[in-house]
Amino acid sequence: MLAVVAPGQGSQTPGFLTPWLELPHFEDRLRWLSTVADLDLVKHGTQSDEATIKSTDIAQPLIVAASLVSLLSLFPKPGEVFHKVGIGAGHSVGEITAAAASHVITAEQAMVFVRERGKAMALAAAITPTGMAAVLGGERENVIASIAKHGLTAANENGAGQIVAAGTVEQIAAFQADPPEGSRVRPLTVAGAFHTKHMDSAAALLGQYANAISTRDPRLSLLSNVDGGVVNDGRTFLKRLVSQVNSPVRWDLCMQKMIDLGVTGMLELLPAGTLTNLATRAMPGVETFALKGPDDIPAALDFVERHGAPSAVTVAAMKSGQMDNLDD
Repeated sequence: MLAVVAPGQGSQTPGFLTPWLELPHFEDRLRWLSTVADLDLVKHGTQSDEATIKSTDIAQPLIVAASLVSLLSLFPKPGEVFHKVGIGAGHSVGEITAAAASHVITAEQAMVFVRERGKAMALAAAITPTGMAAVLGGERENVIASIAKHGLTAANENGAGQIVAAGTVEQIAAFQADPPEGSRVRPLTVAGAFHTKHMDSAAALLGQYANAISTRDPRLSLLSNVDGGVVNDGRTFLKRLVSQVNSPVRWDLCMQKMIDLGVTGMLELLPAGTLTNLATRAMPGVETFALKGPDDIPAALDFVERHGAPSAVTVAAMKSGQMDNLDD
């Protein structure tokens, strides 16, 4: 079984889209999504410096657009996804990519949503000086207890011995000076304490926007960052996209669910590397593939052929005679 996953914020690097522009239609598609997002994503993906593309309101649309267009490079006809991909998932903002890839929302809806998400989270981060820090190593129970002791939130549990704490800069500093036993704390260069109560204002605004967004039920098994569970209802998944902004990301549970469901191969979309690195340590026996450059496409297509099979949703549609509606 094949899982396709979409990375989150922090996976982008300066110039990462430059070689991709040589592919037919890649730049055209990216410029269309740029128009929808009201950002020059071509420029940001090829020319902008590191500081610029780390800005939340730029990073998030850039990552989602890059992932979506790289998916089209593998599956030029979107309906082909559902004949090969069994499971879809995304880390943090990557869940918006997963929602569009599974047809819960359109690519255009995804770009508007992520544009407003980036803006709202940047504004929320400006209210109070906050930050995040990665905790590497240590026993999970001790790490979680230490995070709570310092008034922080375990914002990301990424598996493989990596938990990300988030809170005020003072709390982060105190936590770094008093790390959990057997661990080391590394502050992250981020704009704020994402996936915590410090993002409440952003979640409230996005909730208002979500009320106006139409959805469809996912066309593959779509995993949620909330608990790693499979979500079969599009409206429910959209609500989770909103609540995820100020709630922890449990990527560890998403990886475990992939294992439980029998995933044999996991392919990470552009800008790839972070999630496959985590899977290498946390998902033994599962083959991984990081789609980093256009030269990777032939090998990626071979990977898809070796691991791909219709999703459970597609199989159900085949049995009910609804396949015509799955090919658009």
